[in-house]
Amino acid sequence: MTALHHWNAATTETSAAGTVDRLKDSGSWNPLWDGMEDYDQKWADDYMAAIIEPYESGVIPRKTVELIAIAVDAACTHMYAPGVRRHIRAALSIGVTEQEIFEVLKLSTSLGVHAMNVALPILNEEAAAARGVREA
Repeated sequence: MTALHHWNAATTETSAAGTVDRLKDSGSWNPLWDGMEDYDQKWADDYMAAIIEPYESGVIPRKTVELIAIAVDAACTHMYAPGVRRHIRAALSIGVTEQEIFEVLKLSTSLGVHAMNVALPILNEEAAAARGVREA
């Protein structure tokens, strides 16, 4: 997800600066993104504009956006600790409770069950094949 813990759509929508510059100026830029705009400024601005759209649109409440960001960053397929920390801080700062965040973390761990769903049948097949080879 993003580093949008300081993002304030009301103060940035009228800015003539590109999205990358606005994120840098607001303190919401993730240093891991440094240099992206050097390769393709328009693409970087368009990409960042798409990423911040849920924060600006108001369609989903900010609380929900932060909880989703926590779930994505904490998921076993992503495990991005700096993002988890950033979004937990942002969520707490807007009134999300520790219990609500913990419920999201519990939900994000359910992604790990897919490792078992994929691996257990393979284990069973290979174990049966190995037993068959040994028994023959």
